[in-house]
Amino acid sequence: MSIFVDETTTVVVQGISPTSQGLYHGLRNRAYGTKVVAGTNPKRGGEEIEGIPVFGSVKEAVEATGATASFISVPPPHAAAAIIEAAEAGISFVVCITEGIPAQDEARAYNRLVETFPGTRLLGPNCPGIISPGKCNIGITAGDIALPGGPVGIVSRSGTLTYQALHELSQQGVGQTTCVGIGGDPVPGTNFIDCLAAFQADPDTKAVMMIGEIGGSEEERAAQYIAEHLTKPVVSYIAGVTAPPGRKMGHAGAIISGSQGTAQAKMEALSAAGAVVAQNPTEAGVRMVEIVKELG
Repeated sequence: MSIFVDETTTVVVQGISPTSQGLYHGLRNRAYGTKVVAGTNPKRGGEEIEGIPVFGSVKEAVEATGATASFISVPPPHAAAAIIEAAEAGISFVVCITEGIPAQDEARAYNRLVETFPGTRLLGPNCPGIISPGKCNIGITAGDIALPGGPVGIVSRSGTLTYQALHELSQQGVGQTTCVGIGGDPVPGTNFIDCLAAFQADPDTKAVMMIGEIGGSEEERAAQYIAEHLTKPVVSYIAGVTAPPGRKMGHAGAIISGSQGTAQAKMEALSAAGAVVAQNPTEAGVRMVEIVKELG
């Protein structure tokens, strides 16, 4: 199985035009096999771009096509409104790859979803998206580095390391059920625990790879969840071991202050929870391959 998306998922691309990033990545997703059924652009409703019907709003797209998921690729000032528009239209899964959204906009959109649209899950913002190999790919992950067939689920804050995790496992012939890039912004719509719980409930996921980074306390909270709820083996890697305090490294959420949010603290918490903690991404792949072999 897979989590959040599968071969039945139908996608509307918000922010589509002949020269947009939304079209570029939407076409790549469609070429992978994802059911991209519509696009939206208030100025181009009624048109068709590369075989994708364009509607003036998400509501119109959902009414015409029955789309269940949204792929948002719009400029930062408009992204929060696009998220809410998707939720208002009844979309149950929203992937927002937009980077640079003001933190206040992210917080308002997230709180609005929680309070008013509990049936809508947001992935991102500022994330690579999600891929269930051989079934569905929404976002910017290259489909050719993923391998269908399980048995590993991947969740990562880092986009680049998401790709490396997929590649490391695929090179060793170890497939994935779903790979989720949750993004590194301060207010993620979907967090580690959401994904860990979904992987725990998925019978085809036998082990989980979790990739974190410095900043915040999401990894520590995930470690507590692993200790209390996860029965499947976890291999983890935390990026940013050499990052100096107070220095922003990469994502807006990847900043440490004093003893808070350090890689060492996160690694210790995960190790105490029973996870296998690797010192680099390649070692994480090697350790996961070993675990999969032991599982048979």
